[in-house]
Amino acid sequence: MNGANESCRSARNPGTQPSRGSSCSRWSSPTPIGEGKMVKLGCKLMSEEHGPADLVRNARRAEEAGFDFAAISDHYFPWLEEQGHAPFAWPVLGAIAQATTHIGLMTAVTCPIMRYHPAIIAQAAATMGVLSNDRFTLGLGAGERLNEHVVGEGWPGVAERHERLDEAVDIIQGLLSGGILNFHGEHFRVDHAKLFDRPKRKPVVILAAGGPDAAKLAARKTDGLIVTEARKELVQAYVSVGGKGPRYAEIAMCCAPTEEEGRNTAHRYFRWSLAGWPVLAELPHEEAFAAASEHVSVESVGKEVSCGPSVDRHLEAIEKYVAVGCDHIILNQIGPDQESFFELAERKLLPALRAKKAA
Repeated sequence: MNGANESCRSARNPGTQPSRGSSCSRWSSPTPIGEGKMVKLGCKLMSEEHGPADLVRNARRAEEAGFDFAAISDHYFPWLEEQGHAPFAWPVLGAIAQATTHIGLMTAVTCPIMRYHPAIIAQAAATMGVLSNDRFTLGLGAGERLNEHVVGEGWPGVAERHERLDEAVDIIQGLLSGGILNFHGEHFRVDHAKLFDRPKRKPVVILAAGGPDAAKLAARKTDGLIVTEARKELVQAYVSVGGKGPRYAEIAMCCAPTEEEGRNTAHRYFRWSLAGWPVLAELPHEEAFAAASEHVSVESVGKEVSCGPSVDRHLEAIEKYVAVGCDHIILNQIGPDQESFFELAERKLLPALRAKKAA
């Protein structure tokens, strides 16, 4: 997932202006971390690590465990060869909508600037809203070269990517709000577009942000914010210009019988992440990520990712995001062992977090 790190200017639009499995006994017991307003809790569906049928099963299991929502990544490539998967997220979402009844669904996140035209993403989001009976949230971001280069249009610089994202948000919001849209921007054109199948309620649109300017854009043009770092200035920037919507955070963790096993698993599947988004957005394929992470140690990953059986350690990692004001928490269990994570979440993590109040 990649949020914009610099400001995005408004799109020029002379046309119609868009509107705005094992026993739980092995896990240590948690210490309660707070009382008050409930924080919404989500499960990450990593399309880079699981095939389409397993993603549907994981979503169904997340609903059974009591998660409020499930968030799927939207990739063409995995980050590393070891991850081994990258199914098309949108038909998987459709299957999940039919396999579940009440869990919220979302993309975390979709990039609408290269591989997809934003008018097509608007149509996909509206269709998902109908299929899920108004359970769908559209998460957007500026994307990575890893996924977007496949259409053969190159990978533009940061400034152009953010311009494209700005225009794309206008197009998506306009189409989801109804009516006929004509759009003539610097990067995108829309000619007499209209969505005929729309849900009863317009899908919520949220924007990933890696910097204060992007967080302000999320407040001005979308319905919510998503971050991957516990940086208070991002939430403050969002609120400072009137942002009142949900504030999502994605947190990686690796529940395992021992800390050593968790660290080894996290290193195998998640070492790519330590480079940081400014680097991650630019590398072209999984071989490049393997080379870039060749010297990342197990110990280094263990310092960045909460690993092992300690519920208190996982709760401490989550608390950092709640403390800066995030009220929707996406838990990303690294690796193939999802059932142990669901057991831990159902019996220990979710009860401890249910009453936590965001700052």
